Amino acid sequence: MLEAGDLLNGLVSLHTKVFGSSDDLAGRMAEKPKLHIDLALDGDRVIGYKVGYALNREQFYSWLGGVDESYRHQGIARRLMERQHEYARQESYNAVRTHTKNKWRSMLLLNIQSGFDIIGIYMDDTGEPKIILEKKL
Repeated sequence: MLEAGDLLNGLVSLHTKVFGSSDDLAGRMAEKPKLHIDLALDGDRVIGYKVGYALNREQFYSWLGGVDESYRHQGIARRLMERQHEYARQESYNAVRTHTKNKWRSMLLLNIQSGFDIIGIYMDDTGEPKIILEKKL
């Protein structure tokens, strides 16, 4: 049986692989209110993850997620999203909000196909536009 520390290390390792750096992910997760993590495993290996937290009592923020490149196009990201939204409904949130970039087109399309609406755009710290999406639950 995997220990929590092993799962966290696997999540951080996969996050680094997907995004290029960890950006002190474990430390940043510790600061988030009502953090919720969904994982996809292949044996004892983390192959996908979805992390979110409470924005307020009514909105849940879908913060980070990724799937190992060799496991993509198998519906893992969709299933992780569905599990996250099931959790948000059970916790009585009214909406899920997320931000993404146009360069992560597959995530943008999955969000739209899953009932998210684009509600705004802003420029991030690097000058790239970020798309704000929200789904009513």
